[in-house]
Amino acid sequence: MIDLHPFRQRTLRARATIEGVGLHSGANVRLTLCPAPVDSGIVFERADLSPRVEIPARAEYVCDTRLNTSLGKNGHKIGTVEHVLSALAGCGIDNARIEVEGPEVPIMDGSAAPFVQLVREAGLTEQRAARRYLLIKKPIEVRDGDKLARFVPARRFSIAYTIDFKHPLINDQSHRLEMNEKAFQKEIARARTFGFKRDVERLHAAGLARGGSLENAVVVDDFNILNPEGLRFPDEFVRHKILDAVGDISLIGMPVIGHLEAVKSGHAMNHLLVMKALTEVGASEVVRPQEEHELSAMQARVPMLAGLEVA
Repeated sequence: MIDLHPFRQRTLRARATIEGVGLHSGANVRLTLCPAPVDSGIVFERADLSPRVEIPARAEYVCDTRLNTSLGKNGHKIGTVEHVLSALAGCGIDNARIEVEGPEVPIMDGSAAPFVQLVREAGLTEQRAARRYLLIKKPIEVRDGDKLARFVPARRFSIAYTIDFKHPLINDQSHRLEMNEKAFQKEIARARTFGFKRDVERLHAAGLARGGSLENAVVVDDFNILNPEGLRFPDEFVRHKILDAVGDISLIGMPVIGHLEAVKSGHAMNHLLVMKALTEVGASEVVRPQEEHELSAMQARVPMLAGLEVA
């Protein structure tokens, strides 16, 4: 990756294409990343439809959060968008058009790494406009029993995630990420999606996971990892949940300045938190700093929470 100004918007330098199977649909899909103009954000385009249908990658277009995040508009849908969105956010891309020839983003190996590589193939270019950020000004949270997702004020974007599936191999894992491009690509991008062998028949009956295999997901039975190569990280499961969260949070439409704490959260709860951050009066503010000193001045207006570790 080339060194670019941290407060300028970025897009792709050229088009780059990848092909694969959809995790839930089982359909063969071609995806192409394309450059896009300033302030256009990330926009999906169903290139297999006539006329083509554009679906902005924004929270108001979320139409399904069962085991993936899907976007929809006028009866048309694009499924499993979280991994490619996570890769774009992790590479600092503000504006892009994503042409998808099929109903779902291809799952590839179940991680964001193939999409990070696709961004590298396309290249990055700096645009002559300042980046917008959503500055978290006060705590925002959603709860469901022992599940939690919340934003709190912080000086940069960071994530602390805890999972516990009450399973011998996926029990009380926690990981913290200080979000930047290097950390995302090294610590998070390669973490694969995962599932339980006992759930396969139920998922197939519900029309899900039809394209799933050991080639694109970590599969566990009651006691073992079924993938011959094993895990990529000892805590790959929680790292993948962070990967998903980065993609889901990107549906805010701009980078976040704040800390995300998640306990047993998932796509549905991530989406509820995003909607609350966008709609709760006084909880956040859109800022457009040109330089580091301007960002520092904006952050100084936001009280930090006592005892919170921030970057």
